[in-house]
Amino acid sequence: MDIRSQSEVYTRLEKAVDDLPKANTTLGKYEQYEMIAIQILDSEHEDFNEGSLEKCLMAYLQAKARELGINDLL
Repeated sequence: MDIRSQSEVYTRLEKAVDDLPKANTTLGKYEQYEMIAIQILDSEHEDFNEGSLEKCLMAYLQAKARELGINDLL
């Protein structure tokens, strides 16, 4: 997956999460990211080389968990 494709996936993920009602907790916010990432993976996995979208989304979720300060909870 090239950088442009990754950037587009991340942008769609962020926009979709922003469109959701505000989560009450940090963990709830992370769960929203996880939910949208799963939806993206389910709907777009065939558009990418096998496993590349999953790896991209997993790396993004790991970075988001660190950013939110919940990495130890997962």
